Amino acid sequence: MAETREAPRGRKWTKPRYVPKRRVCLFCADKTQVIDYKNSEKLRNFITDRGRIAPRRKSGTCARHQRILAREIKRARHLALLPQAPVHIRESEMGG
Repeated sequence: MAETREAPRGRKWTKPRYVPKRRVCLFCADKTQVIDYKNSEKLRNFITDRGRIAPRRKSGTCARHQRILAREIKRARHLALLPQAPVHIRESEMGG
C-alpha cells in the first residue's frame, strides 16, 4: 500500500499570507548615531501616537538598542523633555 500525505483538515498547503520584511537596526547600521535623552526629536520617532514606546517589531531596532532606547525615553520623560501622555489625551481629560 502506498501512503499519501494529505493536508490536515481545514488547512491547505500554501505559503504564509504575511512574510514580514526584515528590518535592520538603525543604530547598528549607522554606528555614528548615539542614543541620548537630550535629543528628543530623534526619540519622538520611536514613540507611538498614543505616547507609548514603539515595540521592536515596529521600530526595527535590535534588542540591545531597544533596551537603551527605552531607558533614554524614560529619562527624557522624567525630565519633561518628552510628554508622558499625548496632547489629545491630556486635552480630553481637562474637559475641553
